[in-house]
Amino acid sequence: MKKRELTIAHHGRDVHGYFYEPDTKEYPLIIMSHGYNGHKSDFDISAEYFANNGIGTVCYTFCGGSVRDESGFHTTEMTLFTEEEDLCAVLDEVLTWDQVKKEEIFLFGGSQGGLISAMAAADRKDDVKGLILLFPAFCIADNWNSRFKSEDDIPSKLEFWGMELGNKFFRTLRGFDLHTYISRFERPVLIMHGDRDEVVPLSYSESAAEEYEEAKLEGFAGEIHGFTDNGNRRMEAMTMYFIHDLIGRE
Repeated sequence: MKKRELTIAHHGRDVHGYFYEPDTKEYPLIIMSHGYNGHKSDFDISAEYFANNGIGTVCYTFCGGSVRDESGFHTTEMTLFTEEEDLCAVLDEVLTWDQVKKEEIFLFGGSQGGLISAMAAADRKDDVKGLILLFPAFCIADNWNSRFKSEDDIPSKLEFWGMELGNKFFRTLRGFDLHTYISRFERPVLIMHGDRDEVVPLSYSESAAEEYEEAKLEGFAGEIHGFTDNGNRRMEAMTMYFIHDLIGRE
């Protein structure tokens, strides 16, 4: 397995990431998207595990989606939709790589990165074989639209969990409809969610699992928002089974 840095230019900004390359000539590939104020290194252990088991992996930092982002794109300019653009740019890039099996690309995301992965999977469904979500933050629009009842209530800036958000982030959530994204993705989905998650209620994943065309929800007993080491090892095993099961269907 080799790990190398990756830079992808799009929309006047650069996505910075890591590529974990297996020691095989051809391989499936996972694109892993971090959560709110996360970083390209967040899934490092899991990415190495997948690559060592024959699955290429790309991890990246959302432009403006982290105080550790290297792109120069300000956090106050970031929205769910700029993050989806970042993910789609990564997807476009890996589709040009000869060694990647184009029919075996998977999107994987945690928390807000899970929501972004669900959005991109719906908009790019022909390029995505399966979707893997960890405690996806399907509550984001509900939470902020409840807090700011009208656009007049939205501040110009707001610091939240160590990162400054701009008016654009909240304004673009007005009228956001998660169900349109869920209904458009008809390929298999694996959702893993802790039953003690106090950030994103498990009920959001339960509802999504019922609404997706083909989805399986795995509840993780005792896990909160962000898995323990034991939870992550279980997640990795379930992800590997999910991927190989879908590949085996061919």
